[in-house]
Amino acid sequence: MSIPPNVTTIYARALTRRFGAHAAVSNVDLELRRGEVLGFLGPNGAGKTTTMQMLTGNLAPTEGEITICGVDMLARPTAAKAKIGYLPEKPPLYRDLTVDEYLSLSLKLHRVPKSARHTALMRAKERCGLREVRRQLIGTLSKGYQQRVGIAQAIAHEPDVVILDEPTVGLDPNQIRGIRSLIRELGGTHSVILSTHILAEVEAICDRVQILHHGEVVYSDTIAALKALHSGRTVLLGLRRPPPEAELAALPGVASVERASDRLYRLQLAADRDPTEQLVQRAVEKNWGLYQLAPAQTSLEDVFVNLTK
Repeated sequence: MSIPPNVTTIYARALTRRFGAHAAVSNVDLELRRGEVLGFLGPNGAGKTTTMQMLTGNLAPTEGEITICGVDMLARPTAAKAKIGYLPEKPPLYRDLTVDEYLSLSLKLHRVPKSARHTALMRAKERCGLREVRRQLIGTLSKGYQQRVGIAQAIAHEPDVVILDEPTVGLDPNQIRGIRSLIRELGGTHSVILSTHILAEVEAICDRVQILHHGEVVYSDTIAALKALHSGRTVLLGLRRPPPEAELAALPGVASVERASDRLYRLQLAADRDPTEQLVQRAVEKNWGLYQLAPAQTSLEDVFVNLTK
């Protein structure tokens, strides 16, 4: 049975995985609620797959804790894994089975009661658009349909958490659109973690985004916050002789001030006025040494490149 809305489904703290002296993942925190879709990003080698393998119970963390819907993954792995659906980057498909045969096998492996398997099978095929190919061998299907079969096996047992690793890799634009629509639909009833290199996909589908770099979380925020940056209401202010932050925050039209570095500030501007002209005048009058005043980086691509280059 699914847990109620707005209840935490994944809770991970201080996840660390070492291979010898190398820390592939270090102190990663992650929390997800039912109905949320999280975009899980990072360059190759950042630790995304290692993190997902720990979250799904396929790899034990060196340190840290994981609970799935309140079930401790380390203490009760079988019970925790039963609440998860996982699509690896390479779907675990049996090419010599038909779609129906493969999904029936998946339901058995997930220990779905025999009396419920037919209904679960029909629902998974319907949601993933597989009815017309249900009797075809998986090896004869297109890449797009094989991805759909992979997603179907991940959701057939109605898990609370669905983790998808590169679900649209290698697909054509029409296939990508279909998979995106399916993921959006899944996000309404499940918690979804989506790992992808297609940043536009994350902005179109996800509620939140988390970026890994060298095994550590370097960015975590909502897509809504990212879109607020798109509005142009955030600027970077560079001052060689900066005043106290309170003086900047007191300027008319400045909603908030955040220190980005020693002499660089991120200013959130009020929605009803533009204080930049007055800000320049004040900087000159007070001899603050203004050297930068520019819109903050606003796109997810900008944020990703800036944090992982």
